[in-house]
Amino acid sequence: MRDRPTLHDVAARAGVSRALVSIVMREAPGASDATRERVRQAANELGYRPDPRARMLRSQRTNLLGVVFTAGQEFHAGLVDGVYRAAEQRGYDVLLSCVTPHHDERKAVRTLLDDRVEALVLIGPELPTRELVELDTRLPVVAVARKARGVDVVRNNDVFGAGLAVEHLAGLGHTAITYLDGGRAPGAAERRKGYRTAASAAGVGATIVNGGSTERAGAAAATALLESPLPTAVFAFNDRCALGFIDVAIRAGVRVPHDVSVVGFDDSPLAGLTHVDLTTVGQDSAQLADLAVGRAVERIDSTDARVDLVCEPKLVIRGSTAAPILMP
Repeated sequence: MRDRPTLHDVAARAGVSRALVSIVMREAPGASDATRERVRQAANELGYRPDPRARMLRSQRTNLLGVVFTAGQEFHAGLVDGVYRAAEQRGYDVLLSCVTPHHDERKAVRTLLDDRVEALVLIGPELPTRELVELDTRLPVVAVARKARGVDVVRNNDVFGAGLAVEHLAGLGHTAITYLDGGRAPGAAERRKGYRTAASAAGVGATIVNGGSTERAGAAAATALLESPLPTAVFAFNDRCALGFIDVAIRAGVRVPHDVSVVGFDDSPLAGLTHVDLTTVGQDSAQLADLAVGRAVERIDSTDARVDLVCEPKLVIRGSTAAPILMP
């Protein structure tokens, strides 16, 4: 295999010293325009590219933000895209580390620490709070979409968002709403609280059943609910759970929204597809990402007190909800 060209190779091709090549590649003062052009031409001919990792090792700063997210979560993917944009605007690069069934959150974090990132942005972290706080003693940590004490937090107002879903369904005339719970997932406790509070205020029946954050969890909930008369309205922990519920319901001959209205949470890209048309509680991923990156960059050069930045969601009404059909 062909060896990667080095500074020595470029220097020999350009007929200058290695030190002069280094000056040109670092865009430092000390070389004439003609010399810079000759060195760049030699580098292009050889296919030489500076090694960014070597440059980072020579510096105390890496200008790298580490981001941990979960594979398969569309909402996380939208946040990552926003993080890239926000980081670029602030002169930072982004390193990603993904959580999968065979690569847990601790391994994902460890990978980024090994790459000397200057701050961590953790999307929907599930690590215990004490571990997040311990990490924050080593470098700035911003938790996104999860309420936590002792670290910087950027999150959606999940209590308010769940209330929007319940108020919408109650306003359509539904007198009982079943909630597909998110269990121990980030944000689940707040959404559960918001559901209960809003249901009580609206005077509608409230039933909580096991749900989760995936389509499989929503499908399992639908299968269990189909064993008895279905409720006229279902509010799911997130869009993926709602889509799993809808898939099983439709296969069983249940019409959405004629027989059952369904509301999700997140406003993921799938929710807006024509054949899905899911009413959902929308989170502004671009705003969350910008606030998270901004806070991470602020913390790199300061020791400010930790903050809890809360964004307000909005209800996105589509075709999966309607007034219940009253039986004669």
